Amino acid sequence: MAFISREQLINELQTAFPSLLEEYGLENIGIFEEEGQKDQYYLGYTVKKDGNAYMIHLPYKKDHDGGLEPASDQWTIESDDPGSVDTSGFESMEAALREI
Repeated sequence: MAFISREQLINELQTAFPSLLEEYGLENIGIFEEEGQKDQYYLGYTVKKDGNAYMIHLPYKKDHDGGLEPASDQWTIESDDPGSVDTSGFESMEAALREI
């Protein structure tokens, strides 16, 4: 798979905002991005549902030009609750959203 620009990936994620808000009963949605160690990068959504905030993301590998390539097709859910455990292994973003 080829590396894609960060901006292009973010635009694709943002396009889905309206339908995701309605379909999954979300209170709010935004972009989640986090730089990992070395060439790791995480990109996905920050969502709020039933008063709880979640980060739902995929891991990416970053090239020297800042392009991103998915490192896995397994989505992860993180909660802003410090007592919660990250849940990963979701085969689609929709499966992760149904879980919350």
